[in-house]
Amino acid sequence: MKKTSKTKDIVLFSFLTLIIILIILAMYQRDREWTKLTAMERSLSEQSRDVSNLRGSLNAMEKKLESLKVQSLSTSVANSNESSEKTPVSGGVSLAFKRAKAATQQADYAQGDWSVNALGSNIKTITPLVSSDATASDIQGYVLEGLITRDPDTLEWTGLIAKDWNISDDGLVITFNLRNDVYFSDGEPLDSSDVVFSFNFIMNEKIQAPRHRAYLEKIKTVTTDGPYKVTFTFKEPYFEAFSLAGSLEVMPEHFYKEYLEKPEVFNESKGFLIGSGPYQLADPKSWTPENGNVELVRNTRYWGDVQPSYDRILWRVIQNASARLTTYRNGDVDTYSARPIEYEKLKEDKQIMSKSQQFEYMPPVVGYSYIGWNQERKGEATLFADKRVRQAMTYLIDRDRVNKDIFLGYAETAISPFSPRSKQHDPSLKPREYNIEKGKALLKEAGFEDRDNNGVLENEEGKPFEFELTYFQGNEDTQRMILLLKDMYAKAGVKLIPTPQEWPVMIELLDKKDFEAITLGWTSGLETDIFQMFHGSQAKTNGDNFINYKNPELDKLIDEARKTVDSDKRMPIWQKAEAVMYEDQPYSFLFRRKTLAFVDKRISNLKLTKLGLNKSRLPLEVYVPKNMQKYTQ
Repeated sequence: MKKTSKTKDIVLFSFLTLIIILIILAMYQRDREWTKLTAMERSLSEQSRDVSNLRGSLNAMEKKLESLKVQSLSTSVANSNESSEKTPVSGGVSLAFKRAKAATQQADYAQGDWSVNALGSNIKTITPLVSSDATASDIQGYVLEGLITRDPDTLEWTGLIAKDWNISDDGLVITFNLRNDVYFSDGEPLDSSDVVFSFNFIMNEKIQAPRHRAYLEKIKTVTTDGPYKVTFTFKEPYFEAFSLAGSLEVMPEHFYKEYLEKPEVFNESKGFLIGSGPYQLADPKSWTPENGNVELVRNTRYWGDVQPSYDRILWRVIQNASARLTTYRNGDVDTYSARPIEYEKLKEDKQIMSKSQQFEYMPPVVGYSYIGWNQERKGEATLFADKRVRQAMTYLIDRDRVNKDIFLGYAETAISPFSPRSKQHDPSLKPREYNIEKGKALLKEAGFEDRDNNGVLENEEGKPFEFELTYFQGNEDTQRMILLLKDMYAKAGVKLIPTPQEWPVMIELLDKKDFEAITLGWTSGLETDIFQMFHGSQAKTNGDNFINYKNPELDKLIDEARKTVDSDKRMPIWQKAEAVMYEDQPYSFLFRRKTLAFVDKRISNLKLTKLGLNKSRLPLEVYVPKNMQKYTQ
């Protein structure tokens, strides 16, 4: 009887298990069907808009043709003896697309294939405004567009979404006339109301965009005068007013406006991304960090004068440097940014060199690495609130040795946020040399000395001088540098405690200002506005002055420089600001590093410009010839 009962229990259990599995499978199938149905509905809706837009365009063309016929009849006699106007060399496209157009005229030009890139760390979010790292910004750059773009040959601004503009004599009012043929990737037309919305959305305090608000606060209003005319009015003169207004990335109002009612959803989102650019997320709300990789597909509705070459652009997360090199060697990613120690060996690697285009250069807009000294943590002053301590910390770094041992000379010592080749830089300022005695003397002035002859500096209460240095654990060169720094500081009696972190954790620590010291890097531009990083007003939650640095003298100089439109008058002000930072050492500025890159030979039309390598420049100028393509749709 017990055996029979046990058998019945097993059968019953198996039956129930089967029912549960069938229910789960049914739910999964229903979810898939619902997802497909949602995608189909979105696709049908977008196709309906496309048909409507096409019908409108055809009607407009018919009216234009009728108008041209009338004009032709009235002027045919007068023009019969005149030669026709020559077609522009760029093929009739706008200036922004002339380089991309020239690429399409090459004999081996072809569309198709993928651009595949490697990421050394996971991304926390790619939602615009919410994200704060350079990689997310790069990804968004393929999706979102501004009104203007910079010509990499002349460095002049040219129209992109804007076809022309007007600037008032006092520089306070800038009016852009927009193209009337620009569409977002879902088929909705882009007009001036989207530009106005984008500004107002950013300036809404409920939206987590303090970094963007920091720059845009110079703008008083953004208003529309008809569907294709938008006006920016500034509160006061600003030296980058035109680039600030023209570079505002246009976010579609119809997509993002719902988050004005539920800003917390937007602020916590991971992948709400849609724009008018040449690429798009397959689903503008689909991406999450759990996806790992980021994949953009061609925007088949792209409005541009030249269509993008790649079918897809993919970023693969490969955290291990050796694995990234192996992946490049096997042809599974297109680019490998080499560490200096690798670069020397790879130049002699026949297999690598046979498949690669090699680039070694100092980018014109190269950024800088630094150690940031947090001056206030959890409401209390830190060791680094005293500028003598910060100066000492710089004197105790042998940057020449770090450059020689870690970067093999492929770097230059940074003096300030300003490039040594920029007019912002005062050439009389030289990098602080390594000087252990001067460093120890400054620390003694600040109250730290070896009071018990144990080789460690202590304050008057006997507390040893020690601090945690937070850094990204995925960068091997940074790890090696930290070990060197630890040894250098130890020679002066200072204990450095290495604190490696994953990238998402580092971003969180920055937002909360919850660290003692941190090593990172900033990107730069042709002229660097330091308001975001060093102005005292930006020492706030989620602001980029995350070291809580405040100096009223520097604030005044930054404010003065920003409102000085005349370049010849502005540069001496920046140099005075640089002198203040040189004295204060809010950061220990470390290095500007050369780019040491290998790019697969299948990528054609690679060129160095005044803005750097054109591999990812938009509109896209690079492509893969048909006989070298390896990915299909």
